[in-house]
Amino acid sequence: MARLLLLFALCVLPTLVYAVGVSRPFVISGRVYCDTCRCGFETPATQYIAGAKVKIECKDRNSLQVVFSTYGETDSSGTYEIVVEDDHGDEICNAVLVSSPISDCKSADGGRSQATVILTRSNGAISDLHYANSMGYMKDQPLPGCAELLKIYQLDGDE
Repeated sequence: MARLLLLFALCVLPTLVYAVGVSRPFVISGRVYCDTCRCGFETPATQYIAGAKVKIECKDRNSLQVVFSTYGETDSSGTYEIVVEDDHGDEICNAVLVSSPISDCKSADGGRSQATVILTRSNGAISDLHYANSMGYMKDQPLPGCAELLKIYQLDGDE
C-alpha cells in the first residue's frame, strides 16, 4: 500500500502541480485588409495592411463593461499575433480594429470590424493558437477595374 501511495505521489502530483502552477498564454492571430473594391469581403484585389492597430477586448457577460484589453500591430503581411496571458472563459472577447495607417483606407467595414475570439480552455480547446476572422477597412474610392473583377462573383441563373 505504501508503494502504491509513493507511486501515486511521484506520478500524479507533479502533473497536478504543473497544471495549477503554470499558465499557458493564448496567441490570437488574424489579418487586416483594405477592401480596395468596397465589396465587404476579400477579393484578389484586396491589399493586406502593414502597421494596422488591433486590440483584443473582453467584456463582462452581464454588464458588458470592458474588463480586459491589450493591443497589437500587423506585420508586413497584414498579420497580427497578440498574446493573452489569462483565461477569459466567462467573458465576451473580440479582436477589434483600432486604426489603419493608409490615408484613403481608414473607414472600418461595419460587418468586418471585429471578430469573436475564444479565450478559455474550459471548452476543451487544447491549442494555444486561436485564429480570428480577417477584419477590414474600406477604400474611399474603389480601384479602377473593380467592376470587371466583380464579374467573377456574379452567378448566371441559366447554368
